[in-house]
Amino acid sequence: MRKLKIGMISFAHLHAVSYLQALAQRSDVELTGIADENKERVEPYIRQYGLPYYADYRELLAGDADAVIISSENARHAELTIAAAKRQKHVLCEKPLGLSKDEMRQMIAACEENGVQLMTSFPNRYIPMVVEAKQAIERGEIGRVVAVKATNKGEMIGGWFNDRTLSGGGAVIDHTVHVMDLLNWILRSQALEVYAESGSLFHGADIDDAGMVHVKFANGVIAALDASWSRTHPFPYKRDLTMEVIGTDGVISFDYFAQINEIYSATTDHAEWSYWGDNKDELLIDDFISCIRENRPVAITGEDGYNSTVIALAAYESIRLKKPVRL
Repeated sequence: MRKLKIGMISFAHLHAVSYLQALAQRSDVELTGIADENKERVEPYIRQYGLPYYADYRELLAGDADAVIISSENARHAELTIAAAKRQKHVLCEKPLGLSKDEMRQMIAACEENGVQLMTSFPNRYIPMVVEAKQAIERGEIGRVVAVKATNKGEMIGGWFNDRTLSGGGAVIDHTVHVMDLLNWILRSQALEVYAESGSLFHGADIDDAGMVHVKFANGVIAALDASWSRTHPFPYKRDLTMEVIGTDGVISFDYFAQINEIYSATTDHAEWSYWGDNKDELLIDDFISCIRENRPVAITGEDGYNSTVIALAAYESIRLKKPVRL
């Protein structure tokens, strides 16, 4: 079996490291190199894995890679995806897919026109407890879903994440897209209205680090999300993902990061949690590779990336207008 050739473009987003680790352990994949204008950022990985380095992503795209993984700043997703599509490379693009409806539509169209697949990086769909919850809901075990309460809290990473020209916003866009993709997937209903509020409450930075997003769906479900960077340094784990799905006949709750070991050590000034559960990034990479090899549609498409991002964009419009926004 021929090895699938995959290149990586940018390590600006922290997910690039876990994707590289997942790829490097596979015998059926050949890494064609890393492209990043910031060589210092990727130098450790170039040395560790003995990979070619490209200062210009166009040089990597000129090679024989079958697919690329894009983990750049959010504002560069469209440029890089379109360039890859024109070189007939399949694309796995970090979330959010883009920062405007127009550029996301251009990304999707470029991939369709060039006969390549565009997958949006939403690894939370591969969490076993999420999959089980979706299946239970589809079996009708809690009756008709009427409401959802969710949290997706994290730490403030800083750097380009705090630069709106590169990120498109703060915690609201960073965390809303993840949960809204899950809700779009689980509920199979269109979001109709968004109301959101945000603030800078935890870090003193000039960007939203706290957000509450409320969404009404066409099937009558109302969802409330805490999308924030409220996990400060002393907290033992830097992010969470919880969801409580309320139905007419019952409730399903899950907490992804409940699979942890508690660590108490004199070398740190706070307790730590060590996660031991399933590696959702590996599961996403596995599926991306399988879809390309088997020539079947990817599970999380560019349209899925679009549908979650427009909710986050509507949340910012609601914050600006101080009222609900219709989609």
